[in-house]
Amino acid sequence: MKLIDSFGRQINYLRLSITDRCNLRCRYCMSTDGVATCSHKEILSYEDLQLIAETAVSMGIEKIRVTGGEPLVREGVVPFLARLSGIDGLRHLAISSNGILLSKMAQDLYLAGVQRLNISIDSLEEEKYRQITRGGELKMVFAGLKAAEKAGFPAPKINVVAMRGFNDDEIIAFTELTKTHGYSVRFIEYMPTLELAGWQQQVISGQEILDRISRRYALEEVEKGAYAGPSKDYRIPGAFGTIGIITAVSGHFCATCNRIRITSTGKAKSCLFSNQSTDLVPCLRLGDRTGVRRKLEELVWNKPECHSISIDGYKHDNFLMSQVGG
Repeated sequence: MKLIDSFGRQINYLRLSITDRCNLRCRYCMSTDGVATCSHKEILSYEDLQLIAETAVSMGIEKIRVTGGEPLVREGVVPFLARLSGIDGLRHLAISSNGILLSKMAQDLYLAGVQRLNISIDSLEEEKYRQITRGGELKMVFAGLKAAEKAGFPAPKINVVAMRGFNDDEIIAFTELTKTHGYSVRFIEYMPTLELAGWQQQVISGQEILDRISRRYALEEVEKGAYAGPSKDYRIPGAFGTIGIITAVSGHFCATCNRIRITSTGKAKSCLFSNQSTDLVPCLRLGDRTGVRRKLEELVWNKPECHSISIDGYKHDNFLMSQVGG
């Protein structure tokens, strides 16, 4: 079956957060003081998460991406992923990670049935990476990438939040990674989730990123795969990898949005930037699959046509990405 919203969009992609905890403190994701994590009893059990996933797949969800926080910090994540990968009808299982723990876990993740990795890297310079993550070690991430390749994973997607005055001088360096590696390097426009004065000055539009790259390299458009996200993809002719541009601020892709998301505390959201959410916990506490299904159907049907972010401002309440699911 197909899951269709009121604007005729097919919803086949679920982002499933399994924890709000993280082993990094990225500046655009958490405030300076960090974040007060939820108590253990507030976080959904693996049994509840499995129920949600099975219900969603039975409704037409074909792709699940497991997120956090940092999903690899949660104990028992590998057996859980193995159970997810066994859901009848699920065609694609992916995970988003900062890569810090990947060198130790890549082989187990691959054997558990994870098919694709998204790794966040916002600088290729050790000191700048340590600064943006508040203490992360870049060498651990690259050790994880090597371990993933050895385990058998396809080249991962590398997510780069482009920030003017911080890492925009590395756009070409990130681009050149694709000449020798099969990575899909995706530049993401900085999105305002925290209340930071002057956030607009940090935004580098997707068009400006493309213009900078095009002054150095010719680019050809790349046809996206069946389960690709909202990026517009390009390739330097002859390169092994690709370049993606995600324009959440300067060029909305809402008309083709195919996703919903579940937070680690059981709140279902049809749009990252909507203030509205649906609490699945009452149904989960009763083991009520029919109730979960009805709430997800209602959530999808009421999915907004478009979010309100633009370079002029936004209307959503501020939130921490680690608590919603990156």
